[in-house]
Amino acid sequence: MNSKGPIIVIEDDVDDQELLTEAFQQLGYPNELHFFTDGYKALEFLNKLSSVPFLILSDINMPKLDGFALRNKIKLDADLQLKCIPYLFFTTASSQQAVIEAYSASAQGFFVKQNSFGELKETIDVIMRYWLRCSSPNNY
Repeated sequence: MNSKGPIIVIEDDVDDQELLTEAFQQLGYPNELHFFTDGYKALEFLNKLSSVPFLILSDINMPKLDGFALRNKIKLDADLQLKCIPYLFFTTASSQQAVIEAYSASAQGFFVKQNSFGELKETIDVIMRYWLRCSSPNNY
């Protein structure tokens, strides 16, 4: 895990992309944000990227390759698996089945998109503070 690395966001809703950008800016996190509207584009980027991203925030319902399928492809890719990139679901698609499927795919978190900007910002801050304190194999 590279705490200074980019944050990969797989989100097809432009309004949500703008809200996330604003939240990260207001919180003062310097990580570069890379947005992708589908899982295939994100996977292609991850395979080309030489540095290690800090974390992945992924929606579930997306065109072409949804968040669950993307998580499984990353899990099966030996090179990406070695990078130890935390994979977090950040979605409105909240159900017991979705949470079970997320954790069965070894996701490191499942967060429901908040209704207000203040709640969204608080959730992003909690996520970032947690992962900034967390140790991973790449820290040694």
